[in-house]
Amino acid sequence: MPSALTTRQHYSIALPRRAPLVLGARTLVMGIINVTPDSFADGGRRFDPARAVDAGWQMLEDGADMLDVGGESTRPGAEPVDAAEELRRVLPVLEAFAGRPLVSIDTYKALVAREAIARGAAMVNDVSALQYDQDLAGVVAESGAAVVLMHNRGRSRDMYREAAYDDAPAAIRDELQQSIAAAVAAGVRIDQVIVDPGFGFAKKAQHSYQALAGLDRIAALGRPILAGPSRKSFLRAAIGDVPPDERDWATAAAVAASAMMGAHIVRVHAVREMVQVVKVADAILAARSSPAP
Repeated sequence: MPSALTTRQHYSIALPRRAPLVLGARTLVMGIINVTPDSFADGGRRFDPARAVDAGWQMLEDGADMLDVGGESTRPGAEPVDAAEELRRVLPVLEAFAGRPLVSIDTYKALVAREAIARGAAMVNDVSALQYDQDLAGVVAESGAAVVLMHNRGRSRDMYREAAYDDAPAAIRDELQQSIAAAVAAGVRIDQVIVDPGFGFAKKAQHSYQALAGLDRIAALGRPILAGPSRKSFLRAAIGDVPPDERDWATAAAVAASAMMGAHIVRVHAVREMVQVVKVADAILAARSSPAP
């Protein structure tokens, strides 16, 4: 039985202007706020900043431990937007939260990250693992913000051309190790780093399932894991051609598996439901690690 099913490594993640984020005691839930007109998962319903803010407060009321705010769709095939437009979308939302909840900025742009951190964001969630914008590592290092390094290959429009793996978990682990080393070389402290296997990014469906099943191998990196299976297209390989907003049952299965395979944070759309899922998964983990009476 994989050790990730009985133990989960504990970590302390440095954050600016607040106490460190302690990970490992339970699975934390990150609520997704896409301030975009073309979100694959919600059809752009939160493109209006006021709706996005209301959705964020509701997620927190429903049990989210943190929020992830993004102003550019990073789904495979999405067209990029410039930093000015991305900032126009996300800054009103960030200013409304004013750093009160733990907020992550979902961006790969140094300028957007810098402005977001100045308005209270304490984490940068980067789908490129600091590869797209060479200035982003410096922003993270200087600010002391936590950073999520997500495994990916290539840009959004052509990433599926890079989806070739002999052993997906091993390749993801090794390439994330290279990303961690590059980040540290650029001045990012290791206690700022979280890793994400990147379900659906430069991966065919079978690769995402292999990565999920192999999270314990990725945990060998010695960094906490953020898992983001929510409503992703790889779920269709199991459930058929179901629209994204009807994939929450499938997401629940993937979230439970993520928690039981050792993920520290799950990034989700349906917060209220997935909070229940991780509570049960954590209870199962606790029961497995408890000594027999």
